[in-house]
Amino acid sequence: YLSTTVVGKPPMEDGWLGKATERIFLPLVQFNLPEIVDYNLPISGCFHNFAFVSIKKRYPGHAFKVINALWGLGQLMFEKHIIVFDEWVNVQDINEVLWIWGNNVDPSRDVIIQKGVIDVLDHSTNLPGFGGKMGIDATTKWKEEGYTRDWPEVARMDEEVKKKVLPVWYEILQKMKGER
Repeated sequence: YLSTTVVGKPPMEDGWLGKATERIFLPLVQFNLPEIVDYNLPISGCFHNFAFVSIKKRYPGHAFKVINALWGLGQLMFEKHIIVFDEWVNVQDINEVLWIWGNNVDPSRDVIIQKGVIDVLDHSTNLPGFGGKMGIDATTKWKEEGYTRDWPEVARMDEEVKKKVLPVWYEILQKMKGER
């Protein structure tokens, strides 16, 4: 018998192997890059298309240092898009990732494009195994990084207000669903 996994549009069986590998290798990645808090290689990104990484940012440009270091670290060299977040961002929560990514990134300032090794199964590149990569700094920007305004705090709703308002919102949503 030949042992294989079927690779295709996610989720496939290799997805569970990949998530286990992600968790097993996190301490080894942190050994090399102790500033990393967590990372998420989403199943829907086939593990080599996206890496969402949270770090303990300590100096200007720290996110770009992490991006380049990850591209030089074992199988992480295949990552096509690496997006780095502050340590408080839950990179396992895709809604939080997209919200922070969309609100913290100015593409003219926070994106680097490189060329390098790409997974050979990636059909988007002109050549097999070689193509473009994108690194994105989605961290809070500092004055030392050229950010000239005051960075806003995350607006959070008071817990008491949430308790009063959420049931009303759910009731309205239920009524809207019933009208369809």
